[in-house]
Amino acid sequence: MPPAPAPSDPANRNQNTAVIFRAPISRDLGMDQINNTTNNNNNNNNNNHGQNHQVMITDIVGNGICGILYKWVNYGKGWRPRWFVLQDGVLSYYKIHGPDKIVVNQETEKGSRVIGEESMRRITRQHSNHHRNGNSSSSPTKNRKPVGEVSSIRESRSDDKRFSIFTGTKRLHLRAESRDDRIAWMEALQAVKDFFPRMSNSELMAPIDYVAVSTEKLRQRLLDAGVSEAVIQESEQIMKNEFASLQNQLMLLKQKHWLLVDTLRQLETEKVDLEDTVVDESQRQSKEVGASSRSRQDKYSDFLSSGSFRSNGSDFRSSSFSSDDDQYAFGSEDSIDPVIRSAGTNFPYVKRRKKLPDPVEKEKGVSLWSMIKDNIGKDLTKVCLPVYFNEPLSSLQKCCEDLEYSYLIDRAYEWGKKGNSLMRILNVAAFAVSGYASTDGRNCKPFNPLLGETYEADYPDKGLRFFSEKVSHHPMIVACHCEGTGWRFYGDSNLRSKFWGRSIQLDPVGTLTIEFDDGEVFQWSKVTTSIYNLILGKLYCDHYGTMRIQGNGNYSCQLKFKEQSIIDRNPHQVQGVVLDKSGKTAATLFGKWDESMHYVIGDCSAKGKRQELEAHLLWKRSKPPTFPTRYNLTRFAMTLNELIPGLKEKLPPTDSRLRPDQRCLENGEYEMANAEKLRLEQRQRQARKMQERGWKPRWFAKDKGSDTYRYVGGYWEARERGEWESCPDIFGQEILVHSSRSLKQLQLLHGGLELLCNSVKIHDVNVDPQAEEKKLTMKNLLSWVRTNLIKERPEMFMKGDTVRPGVLVLVNDCDWELSGQLETVLEDKDVVVFISTLHGG
Repeated sequence: MPPAPAPSDPANRNQNTAVIFRAPISRDLGMDQINNTTNNNNNNNNNNHGQNHQVMITDIVGNGICGILYKWVNYGKGWRPRWFVLQDGVLSYYKIHGPDKIVVNQETEKGSRVIGEESMRRITRQHSNHHRNGNSSSSPTKNRKPVGEVSSIRESRSDDKRFSIFTGTKRLHLRAESRDDRIAWMEALQAVKDFFPRMSNSELMAPIDYVAVSTEKLRQRLLDAGVSEAVIQESEQIMKNEFASLQNQLMLLKQKHWLLVDTLRQLETEKVDLEDTVVDESQRQSKEVGASSRSRQDKYSDFLSSGSFRSNGSDFRSSSFSSDDDQYAFGSEDSIDPVIRSAGTNFPYVKRRKKLPDPVEKEKGVSLWSMIKDNIGKDLTKVCLPVYFNEPLSSLQKCCEDLEYSYLIDRAYEWGKKGNSLMRILNVAAFAVSGYASTDGRNCKPFNPLLGETYEADYPDKGLRFFSEKVSHHPMIVACHCEGTGWRFYGDSNLRSKFWGRSIQLDPVGTLTIEFDDGEVFQWSKVTTSIYNLILGKLYCDHYGTMRIQGNGNYSCQLKFKEQSIIDRNPHQVQGVVLDKSGKTAATLFGKWDESMHYVIGDCSAKGKRQELEAHLLWKRSKPPTFPTRYNLTRFAMTLNELIPGLKEKLPPTDSRLRPDQRCLENGEYEMANAEKLRLEQRQRQARKMQERGWKPRWFAKDKGSDTYRYVGGYWEARERGEWESCPDIFGQEILVHSSRSLKQLQLLHGGLELLCNSVKIHDVNVDPQAEEKKLTMKNLLSWVRTNLIKERPEMFMKGDTVRPGVLVLVNDCDWELSGQLETVLEDKDVVVFISTLHGG
């Protein structure tokens, strides 16, 4: 017999949840009462259990068992280790990581039987830390929370390490470290369950014939008051009748409760049976498909499973992946030539921002379902969705985001210079996959560009210059062109969408091309993207389909993006092969589009899992930003809409960085962003008429004989000269129209001037956009204000023959003051008018 356990130190036991092995009546008691009741049951259990049973449970459980079990949390977190303790008929579990972790050592678990080698190592390790650090590191005490009684314990038929515990309303899916550990836990749990018998529903809901109510004190008080015996007996009868009525109502509620619990138990059992059946069937089908070799990809399914390549750095001959706040991280391999390893990194350092501006206003939550419900019967294409569904980037900037890992193309160029075409296409394939990494967790949609809107990205720190333009409104087509060191990347993209009720499917139409200076060309199209849980649940996206990378060289590549299923616990997998001209496998690729990609030279199906040690790292996703945003933007994405000093003066008026609603959203000025978005969308509805009248893009043109767009050149030359006369003013604003309201802080969009306003009212002013077509100069500005604004609202702008103090007019991105010294603090008597452009576009 093991020694008697020492009392557990409550300071070292941060308890999360408990499952009770006894009749559910104990759920109404506090934990101290529960433990006392358990001990009394142990002492007084001879009526229901013989002495032999007492010996059996002691031999199996001793004074308690403990150890690490892996508990299934959800699809996002998967299996997480927890410290489980079975003692006094109560199964409890605790976290062993994080701020709420439990402290376990040889003192706290004294007298308990420890199951599992990892559990023993943890006890030994924390025991030494406990003595070295003293008791100061103890976790705070938390009361144990009973979940319910255990009604069944079931072993998994598909996994010899898994089992589950069902409480009637909740199921715990558990996994032991080994098959022997599961057997030990199952024996202990079953023994404890048998030792604490469960009351049947009929016993729990048995009617109570006699309600014992003591009326002695009431009788004595009435006698002292001189009440007659007849009145006392009548009062006693009334009180008993009321108590009996309450008792009957309580029993009815209890009966309904247990009927519901039984129904839930049946549903849960059926659900688990269905899950087990689906898992068993999927495994059987996988084996059959693997045996018949129906497709080339199935030959590699065992080896290519990303589960075999979890973050074990020793499995790959690659250097550690590092990243800091000031530079982007690049995966590398020790065996790579130093010249190729440095490709994409030998560029000048440019300081860029690491976080978005702090929001000026507090965001208001809006649900998509409420938007649809409020617009039933309306043309949804003409409904302006609020900016809360957007991220502060346009689709043009999203195209540039695909070039976050452009160093892969730089490496491909260097490999080609050395005559290694195989490594070139492997890096091109990794680049094609890396563009999807930034989509993980990005649930907000980008802004739809206006017709003629452009975006430039000059990144000397990455050795590239990127340019894109919206070239068509219906259908919406975006074209892009990028120049790097020894290569060019270009293409156009159009999305065909299908709405399936709870999800939307996006099928990209268009071809992306990489052209190297030595003449080798690679082309591919993107795979299908689906966005799920549009109405209810957590939004998430998935990419699936086959990507074929074709070239004019010796190799081609096929990449299969595996579609995520409901029971898939290893999602986002990508598997692929590189084929030579004869169709023979030259290399195998595998990984996840949101994590990393690896390759193996040759056909890995012949060598099996022994080939794992020969896998090399091609690409690994950069670390998340130090200052995350609610949009889940990457470090690179945060820089796309940045206006670095001196850049604004060089940009054309069509650049996405100058789009007012997008800039307001980035600054957290949500009310102004919504107003600007509505104005621009109303303006954009005229774009279709412009396109029908023969409108043509400025910087791209259609290839003859095809529907693809190619860059015609001239943009960067015009930028050097500052010649933007041919660019339309697509964001033009006649007057920024707002409802009269009060602001505490107002930041001007086009001058960098910040005014602190004390209840300044923004007045509505409407001006005909065709009222003045000529460019205004400072000389005739005051005249224009008098003739066009003052005649409409003279009481607002004039005080006698002079303009009221505090009137500010913002024209063509320049700040002008009309009344002498402009006060930085405005009072409520002042009037503010904002004009960014005085003529319509």
